[in-house]
Amino acid sequence: MNVLYEESGSFKVGSIVSKSDASLQIDTQHGKRTKLKAASVVLEFSSPLNDFLPAAEALLADIDLDFLWECCGQDEFGHEALALDYFGHTPTAIETAAIVMRLFSAPMYFYKKGKGRYKAAPEEALKAALAGLERKKREQQQIDEWVAQLKERTLPEPVRVRLMEMLFRPDKNSLEYKAFEQASREMSLSPLRLAIEAGGIPSVPEYLMAGFQMEHFPKGIGFGQYTPPGAVEGLPVAPVAAFSIDDAATTEIDDAFSLEALPDGSMRVGIHIAAPTLGIAEGSDLERLVYSRLSTVYFPGGKITMLPDDVVERFTLKEGEPCPALSLYVVVSPDFEPLSFENRIEAVPISANLRHDTLEPLFNEATLANDPGIDYPFKRELTWLWQFAVALEKRRGKYDPSRPVQQDYNFDVIDGKVRITTRRRGAPMDKLVSELMILANSEWGRMLAEVDIPAMYRAQGAGKVRMTTRPEPHVGLGVAQYAWATSPLRRASDFVNQRQLIAMIREEEAPFAQSDTRLFALLRDFDTSYAAYLGFQDRMELFWCLRWFSQEGVTSPTATWIKEDLVRLDGLPLRLRVPGLPELTPGARIRLAILRIDEPMLEIECRFAGLVDEVSPADGA
Repeated sequence: MNVLYEESGSFKVGSIVSKSDASLQIDTQHGKRTKLKAASVVLEFSSPLNDFLPAAEALLADIDLDFLWECCGQDEFGHEALALDYFGHTPTAIETAAIVMRLFSAPMYFYKKGKGRYKAAPEEALKAALAGLERKKREQQQIDEWVAQLKERTLPEPVRVRLMEMLFRPDKNSLEYKAFEQASREMSLSPLRLAIEAGGIPSVPEYLMAGFQMEHFPKGIGFGQYTPPGAVEGLPVAPVAAFSIDDAATTEIDDAFSLEALPDGSMRVGIHIAAPTLGIAEGSDLERLVYSRLSTVYFPGGKITMLPDDVVERFTLKEGEPCPALSLYVVVSPDFEPLSFENRIEAVPISANLRHDTLEPLFNEATLANDPGIDYPFKRELTWLWQFAVALEKRRGKYDPSRPVQQDYNFDVIDGKVRITTRRRGAPMDKLVSELMILANSEWGRMLAEVDIPAMYRAQGAGKVRMTTRPEPHVGLGVAQYAWATSPLRRASDFVNQRQLIAMIREEEAPFAQSDTRLFALLRDFDTSYAAYLGFQDRMELFWCLRWFSQEGVTSPTATWIKEDLVRLDGLPLRLRVPGLPELTPGARIRLAILRIDEPMLEIECRFAGLVDEVSPADGA
């Protein structure tokens, strides 16, 4: 005797060797002996084993599914009874098998109710299921059409529209994604590589920007509707002539300085910080923007500001007019020792916005060491403030003239071309600004701590920098506490701290009290977003470094060995790992050969080509 049984969604046949109530031992038609549960058996038959399934399948093809559904009625039935009704006579084993296999193959038409028991699907449910099946067929046809186009390196318009979404935040249920994923798989290409080959990534910076915006600015980088800031009136005008020092492209001018000689020979240094919090009310649209954006995003060739341009224009320390400011005045002795500190909320006249590109040729180490007699705006103030900055650096224990020179890099992107320039870190104008900012941030942090008003601090210990609402030492800077408060137009942390400082100065209740959960949440969000923004800036700078090689035709750059397989490329803010380096001495300068640059993937591969003082045969030696 033989059996027809179901296994893993398909029907099979075998010869019975032995049988019990719960199981059978059978030989399959391929000669393999196996154990079979009795519940898996559909029917027993005596027909020849090898001919049974082909005969049942041939008969199955002639059974009209719609007619079969109409025949069975609405009551539950067994397959034997249905076979009897359908064929009009006692069915053979092959006919019964054909009916069973037809019922099994049409779950939309027939619901299984138990072993050998079925029920016809209600008419409305069947119609809905068939409509769904038809829709899936049409969808698959559409997917197949798009896959064919993608394989020809042509990007269908519906796929193009959703391309960035599919690369960064895909809806895996969309037809466009299914087609793109299928084509990518069948072509053995990564999604990004397929997008490139199909012409969907004409600009790598736009691709990188699209991914960044999708993650951090899903509603777009526009500001939408907001209530303008309130007027700031009635502030006393400071009796100073202040000036700022910034890059030529800077519009968010947060800080300015002034200097006044006192009768006793001491000097009064004014550190003036833009005060947008005076015009942006608590709970206002603009405050919500600050707390949602958290920081200005910088990258080569552009930026996404924390505040709208008209608000920045309202509060930036622009030359030619008094600007609302929070000022820290420091009385300094003739030997550059800070003697006292005073806070003022005032309107500060800004006499000039000095710019790096025009100031640095006049105000630098060489001109300070050997005054050439050239005059320039605020020369006396700049010279004295630089001397004060050096004294402050010594006071922090960070002055080290033997420290190796480090470079800062500027990226200028115009019409798709990049210019990468260097500026010596610690140059006089940089040191002047940074030291006065460190002084203001550390002293304002101290003042807030003394009156038990929380703030957002940067702390460093054991080599790790972190944010905290409590004053803790910043070992790297050599200060007892460091509260970010000098860039309120650009960072939410500074905006929050300025609110706290103004409340302290006015002796009002601070917006954030100790253990305020809102402050902790803001600190966490700021820290996360600020790190992400810096990461995006690093990725964009890496791209423009890679673009620089092809733009300038550089195929054999030079580099300085750092350690192991790590090198630093000359003239670029770029460190690479180069496998297979020979044994080198510290600081050795080497020449590399570029093997591969993949701009969209932000990858570069190089090999060692020799020492800089060696001449290779390719150079004509």
